[in-house]
Amino acid sequence: MSRKCEICGKGTISGHNVPRKGLPKKKGGAGQHIGVKTKRLFRPNLLKVKALVGGKPKSLKVCTRCLKAGKVVKA
Repeated sequence: MSRKCEICGKGTISGHNVPRKGLPKKKGGAGQHIGVKTKRLFRPNLLKVKALVGGKPKSLKVCTRCLKAGKVVKA
């Protein structure tokens, strides 16, 4: 099983980790300096849940957003 919600299909997304030094100009500083960007992963918040699928209980990996929205009926 992959790191993917079985309801909405939300999965892992790649992005950057951006280190910032210095106080921003808005807060009275000289401005921020951005360092070297490094790769990172944004992973979905998945939970293993027993849900009713076609009237039978089945174990699913579901993101918390789908659980909160009521897209899954727990068994």
